[in-house]
Amino acid sequence: MIYSIKAKFNSEKLKELFQKLTDGTIENQKPDGLEIINSMKRAKITEPGIVQWSEMCFCSPPLGHERQTVYDKYFTEMKINPIADYMEFEGESFFDYLKRLNH
Repeated sequence: MIYSIKAKFNSEKLKELFQKLTDGTIENQKPDGLEIINSMKRAKITEPGIVQWSEMCFCSPPLGHERQTVYDKYFTEMKINPIADYMEFEGESFFDYLKRLNH
């Protein structure tokens, strides 16, 4: 299944998130690390403090493993809805925003 996710990000933990997205920690996580990386690269800041992205997941509940291992540490108020295909959201690239915070 593919899901649309909308969540509030924790500004105080974004440097840690970027480090884990770029140092191999998340990428090497099985079975979902690469999908998390790709999802965060698709993610957009759609309003202040809010990020949206689409992601493929076969967990029950949706994004169960991803939330347990990554997302619940950095995001709150997650709204997860099934969709037919990946979506592009309008807004600033979340990944580019993370890069700027870390340089």
